[in-house]
Amino acid sequence: MKKLSLFLIILSMASCKVSQKTTDDYAKKADEYAHKYIMVDGHVDLPYRLKVKNFQMSKEFTGIPLETKEGDFDFKRARKGGLDAPFMSIYIPSTYDTKGAQLLADSLINMVNFIAKEKSDYFETAKSPAEIKAIFAKGKIALPMGMENGSPIGELSDVAKYRAKGISYITLTHAKDNRICDSSYDTTKTWKGLSPFGKDVVKVMANEGVLIDISHVSDDTFYQVIDIAPVPIIASHSSSRKFTPDFQRNMSDDMITKLGKNGGVIMVNFGSTFLSNEVVEYRKSLQNEIKALFEKKGIDRKDPSAEAVMDDFFANHPLAFADVKKVADHVDNIVKLAGIDHVGLGSDFDGVGNSLPTGLKDVADYPNLITELLKRGYSESDIEKLCSGNIFRVWEKVLAYAGK
Repeated sequence: MKKLSLFLIILSMASCKVSQKTTDDYAKKADEYAHKYIMVDGHVDLPYRLKVKNFQMSKEFTGIPLETKEGDFDFKRARKGGLDAPFMSIYIPSTYDTKGAQLLADSLINMVNFIAKEKSDYFETAKSPAEIKAIFAKGKIALPMGMENGSPIGELSDVAKYRAKGISYITLTHAKDNRICDSSYDTTKTWKGLSPFGKDVVKVMANEGVLIDISHVSDDTFYQVIDIAPVPIIASHSSSRKFTPDFQRNMSDDMITKLGKNGGVIMVNFGSTFLSNEVVEYRKSLQNEIKALFEKKGIDRKDPSAEAVMDDFFANHPLAFADVKKVADHVDNIVKLAGIDHVGLGSDFDGVGNSLPTGLKDVADYPNLITELLKRGYSESDIEKLCSGNIFRVWEKVLAYAGK
């Protein structure tokens, strides 16, 4: 009996060693693939974060965004994580009118161009997959740009103007219905989908080679875009509604299926509230506690110091975060519905605040997700498609259509 027990103990120890070795092998492969293949992220909110921090375009411009402890993105962490082409979000809040939106868009575009110019050893702007590939070959990080919220589009001719300024996709709206379409966050249903102007905008975007981004739009808008778009579309930073049934911002199974048939790609958002209904409910249960905390400290939620207070608070509430496995669950569901050719990465880094999942806290952490996907049986080819192959295919088709 003692001999049998000893044998079982030895067998168990050997099994643990094999398991650990396998995990280490997956992690090693994940890091290799993250740096071997071009990695595109559909949505990084660096420009607006820097604007909020009063970023100045001047000769005094120094380390940002080469290395910093603030935010989710800088060059050093991106290099560690294998990120090669983060789409810089030209984010326009829904409160801006057309003129104000255009001024803000231009200022953020100028900021990205300034960063690329002043830190040209590290960054270059890009307007196509071909340019990203050339920048990758030089060992630099490419900075393509996407406009989050189409409110700067006051006239159809503005689409071509912003394409010339470097905008490669336009998210049709944001948190409110605008002149183009209805938002998933807005219950007004101004247009019951696309406006007449919006239908023309979608067609002009295709003609100009601008990717049509349906993140943030209402369901009605999505289905109408699918019906009229002559090219594959994208969701630059959305996840699967299966796991957040009350969150209209995410895409339903039917929407994901139809996007796959359209030939498009959904780029998974990493925000914990995009990933898990359990996290959403748990965070709701903390609201009274958070309110009392701010009252005790005598500061407003909009105060600059509020971010650090919230970070400290959530550090003691781990259930307020999803994890890297949950992100992989979203990838699994999209692949099940639409196929491996229709999924990508759209983290929303610097845009979702202190809701990033455990294991994916900044741009250094992409290999953690790849490790989890390798454990689930994804192949090297699958990883390459997820990182950039899928978005490049869609982007190239859109550019080819415009070229005709």
